[in-house]
Amino acid sequence: MSSDGTVFIGKSVKREGLNLKLANRHGLVTGATGTGKTVTLQILAEGFSSQGVPVFAADVKGDLSGISTEGEPKDFLLERAKKIDFEDYGFEDFPVILWDLFGRQGHPIRTTISEMGPLLLSRLLNLTEAQEGALNIAFKIADEEGLAVLDLKDLRALLQNIGERAREIRTEYGSVSKQSIGAIMRRLLVLEQQGGEAFFGEPALDIKDLMRTTRDGRGYINVLAADELMQSPQLYATFLLWLLSELFEELPEVGDPEKPKLVFFFDEAHLLFDEAPKALVQKVEQVVRLIRSKGIGVYFVTQNPLDVPDEVLGQLGNRIQHALRAFTPRDQKAVRAAAETFRQNPDFDCEEAITQLGVGEALVSVLEKKGVPSMVQRTLIRPPSSRMGPIDQTERKRVVQNSPVFGLYDEAIDRESAYEILARRAETRAKDEERARIEEDRAKEQAAREKESTRSTRSSRGPQTATDRFIKNLAGTVGRQIGSALIRGILGSLRR
Repeated sequence: MSSDGTVFIGKSVKREGLNLKLANRHGLVTGATGTGKTVTLQILAEGFSSQGVPVFAADVKGDLSGISTEGEPKDFLLERAKKIDFEDYGFEDFPVILWDLFGRQGHPIRTTISEMGPLLLSRLLNLTEAQEGALNIAFKIADEEGLAVLDLKDLRALLQNIGERAREIRTEYGSVSKQSIGAIMRRLLVLEQQGGEAFFGEPALDIKDLMRTTRDGRGYINVLAADELMQSPQLYATFLLWLLSELFEELPEVGDPEKPKLVFFFDEAHLLFDEAPKALVQKVEQVVRLIRSKGIGVYFVTQNPLDVPDEVLGQLGNRIQHALRAFTPRDQKAVRAAAETFRQNPDFDCEEAITQLGVGEALVSVLEKKGVPSMVQRTLIRPPSSRMGPIDQTERKRVVQNSPVFGLYDEAIDRESAYEILARRAETRAKDEERARIEEDRAKEQAAREKESTRSTRSSRGPQTATDRFIKNLAGTVGRQIGSALIRGILGSLRR
């Protein structure tokens, strides 16, 4: 591996390497299926790890898990190493932590509903503007009332409580319709059926566990099993965006460090932007622009450069472009767009070269001193030192058990939160209502008994005399005058 402050990528007419000091200026790896993007991601992860930089990458096809195992000396790998003058090429394994949102192929990753927040949750549930407004109100009330909303059952209990209090909260927060609450509840059911329930809860992921290094100074490569997760693309995209926002919010400013604190690879990046509202794209662009000052490098991996909005694309300084096919007008537009983003090389036609690149070959342009992009070069990508391909279940189990986070996240915790608190409130309210009803019934029974007793006393007195009737009428008249005076007195104070 390189020890000159760069991550070795391959060789063109010269040695091509990614400058560690500028690696937090982000990057883009693009190319059609089968052109070598996964291997490029693998050799970049190896290079960063060797330089003491932790890495986070999604393993969409399952192949990246092989980075935890020493590679095999195959002829085509040795031949490529010789061709690019990779003299110190050897085979080794790398420190890896395996993660899985569902907890089956690695350590579970969890966050709480409260930590995710209403904006990302609305994106995850694909809510309308009215439904997002209702969710915002629910979060606001939960924050003000100290309700910890940790998992899906907490959120359901909160939404049910908001629905019951709709009339009460209307003046202060605005209207929350039963239709909006019902729609959100249905979306939560769909999310649960997609396996999203496993993602919300505790213990929540500590971002620092993604930034570990070994005793010998190598960075851990965090590999997220995403083959199953890709069946729920909305969950995949929202999770990675949440992770990016957590890094942005929690890490301190470090300016331009000698090397990144963490490099984050966002594979299948188009899923983040597909049908995303403009407000969300603006947030992503803002985070990408500002997170580099936290020492985080973000690298988008996708098939087509047009998958990434221009506002984000302009922030990606390091570029590796594998072959693109130009069969359709959109393909041709993508090739043209990719070629135009490079600093042109007079020795070849960049647009034409993109369609002629072989497997394991790419156009490379990286940031040089003062952040200026290098002239694009046609480059042979170096071979990986770890295994190309997935590990088996026995090997996966071994990696998990030897992990530095083994035992920290594997068992879920269900502490008291909104669900239990609101259930207790509802139980108390029901008991109070029952007690009030019983007291009201007792009062009615007492009044009935007293009325019956009075009627019996009158009957025992015999017929009313003329004197009795005169006194009763007089007392009634005085009573009405006194009552009228009291009422007038009270109303009179309001008139003044």
